[in-house]
Amino acid sequence: MSLSPNFGPRRDGLRPELIVLHYTAMADCDAALRVLCTPQREVSAHYLIRRDGAVLSLVDEAMRAWHAGAGSWHGRPDVNSRSIGIELDNDGSTPFAAALMDALDALLPGIMARWSIPPEGIIGHSCMAPGRKIDPGPRFDWPRLARAGRAVWPRSRAQAPLDPDRFRADAIAFGFPDVADDLLLASTRLRFRHGAKGPLDGRDCAIMAEMASRISA
Repeated sequence: MSLSPNFGPRRDGLRPELIVLHYTAMADCDAALRVLCTPQREVSAHYLIRRDGAVLSLVDEAMRAWHAGAGSWHGRPDVNSRSIGIELDNDGSTPFAAALMDALDALLPGIMARWSIPPEGIIGHSCMAPGRKIDPGPRFDWPRLARAGRAVWPRSRAQAPLDPDRFRADAIAFGFPDVADDLLLASTRLRFRHGAKGPLDGRDCAIMAEMASRISA
């Protein structure tokens, strides 16, 4: 039985092809749990991971949890019907607890295997909703997941020629939504280049060229 009542059937025969990571942005996990399980709030996730590493299953994976909201990935909307949502007990401004990250490391392989989700399919809420969401935020350790084959991260430190059109095409090929230039740059940097400032540069172009090549490989 699901702990949260906030779910329904996946639409149009869709099945999970993504895992979307969130942070709760709340003071503690109990407060987040109350929100995720309150019918009037109309929000949920498949899993909630506490800072101490406890994993709470809120919605059956076969069902459509209400975690993603408006947005798209690879040009396709209704991310809720195409994803598994995982909420991480974190306020958005502090490091993610070691026990929480260990629990996430242990949880992801099973989900990926059950639904044949590749590392490229592990995304942040900010990736599919640029300008609307920033979680799991700049403190999240994407390289750690990538080292274990549970996400992707740039392998090269190369620069590429500055080419805004190519950057946009590569970002969209990887999956990012077709949004305004500033939102697209901010979203790709939040995912792959924490702390980078200023206008689009050759490093941004190189990163997205590499990411796009992994999708087409």
